[in-house]
Amino acid sequence: MTTPSHHEHKTHAPGSIGCMVITCSDTRTPETDTSGQLIRRLLEERGHAVVGYHLVKDDPAQIQLWIARGTGNEEVHAIIINGGTGISRRDSTFEAVDTMLEKRLAGFGEIFRWLTYQDIGSPAIMSRATAGIINGRILFSTPGSENAVRLAMEKLILPELGHLVKELRK
Repeated sequence: MTTPSHHEHKTHAPGSIGCMVITCSDTRTPETDTSGQLIRRLLEERGHAVVGYHLVKDDPAQIQLWIARGTGNEEVHAIIINGGTGISRRDSTFEAVDTMLEKRLAGFGEIFRWLTYQDIGSPAIMSRATAGIINGRILFSTPGSENAVRLAMEKLILPELGHLVKELRK
């Protein structure tokens, strides 16, 4: 029996995914949130629907509230969060997200840090980018810089988004 290749798996994946974008920041406004704007633009350019965008303080309760709202929305199949993944006292996105994940996709954070290391070197160890599954949705959490967002979106998230959602629907 022949098994299909990963390319064949992707050909049957949905081409348009409903996504929620959450920016976690104590300083950005919708006008200055260039990373959130970049995520939305890249999603739309690839044919995905941005069904929600929220700018929240880097506060675990607020982050978890918006994640719960996203997972309760039938139109949302993926949540992409940016910001709050560093190690400063105010960076709490990782803790808020990690406690909610039912399954973790450890490879996302590992590969993201490896790609970041190739670009900026040892500061890559400070990133706590993560991904996983919550309530039948895929969730990605990336650093908030534009360069980090672009790297995560172009190299990891966009190439696999439809495939991941297809697998979750099995």
